[in-house]
Amino acid sequence: MLDIVLRDAMTYSSLLILLSTGLTLMYITTKVPNFAHGALATIGGYMTLTGTKLFKLNPYMCLPFASIVGAIGSLSLYLCVLRPLMKRGASFVALMASTIGFEMIALALINIYADYLSRVHKIFSREFLLRGLDFKFMDEPGIFIVSCVTMLIIVLTLYLFLTRTKFGIAMRAAIENPSLAGVVGINVNHVYTVSWTIAGLLAGFSGGLLSMFAIGTPLMGSNLLPSMFAASVVGGYSNIYGAMLGGALIGLSEIYGISALAYQFGGEIIAYRPIIPLFVMSVTLLLAPTGLTGINWASIKKVLRGKRG
Repeated sequence: MLDIVLRDAMTYSSLLILLSTGLTLMYITTKVPNFAHGALATIGGYMTLTGTKLFKLNPYMCLPFASIVGAIGSLSLYLCVLRPLMKRGASFVALMASTIGFEMIALALINIYADYLSRVHKIFSREFLLRGLDFKFMDEPGIFIVSCVTMLIIVLTLYLFLTRTKFGIAMRAAIENPSLAGVVGINVNHVYTVSWTIAGLLAGFSGGLLSMFAIGTPLMGSNLLPSMFAASVVGGYSNIYGAMLGGALIGLSEIYGISALAYQFGGEIIAYRPIIPLFVMSVTLLLAPTGLTGINWASIKKVLRGKRG
């Protein structure tokens, strides 16, 4: 049986990797940080709550539906808000503000839906936890096994898709140089639409799993935004693989850091947990503004070898 802190750290890191990967995928296409990404994850959590409480489904059976609804929300933001604004030449600030406005609308709809579940169907929808519906395998909770395994499968699948398929290679080309990609016949808008679809699927899927790991509230995804952005920045905000690395580092440091602080100063300090990813992000920006994947590790190795010599 694994140590509970290690188990929670691995589970949380797996979820954060999926969330930060989707957030980074959105950014490298539109060059705009999506502040509504947390709301997309929350939608996935509430779809899982609906499936389990209203239709009596196993929570894992609700994940495909949660992913699809997350993708619909992501596409709505891109196709109905960002793309029209980009065509009109909207500034970076205007595009970023539009994602914040979309998040506010999404949060309002989530709260209305939560009240609907509570008043009409008598479902406890404000501070819910679906961990009691989880299974156990070798004395370990299913969310731990499923989150880690699916994260590895999704990361591997995404890597193979981007490096081994024609469309994946075209997607990378469109992301790195949209103008040149358009010249050689790649439909950049189509590529961006697929990218936002994938990111929405990851957000909805992660939110569904999150509802079995943490207490579900209308703000559960938005409260994770500091950790998502920190993971993306630490790994390298323009690098998908960096987001995976950043998600692992932030997830582990956040769980182990707050556990150590709580042991030393008491449980009250848990409320200040968001400070940890923000601190790690600040240090990274000071020492390596382009993130860990932007560091020239080869030159650092040469310098270290030269000093040893």
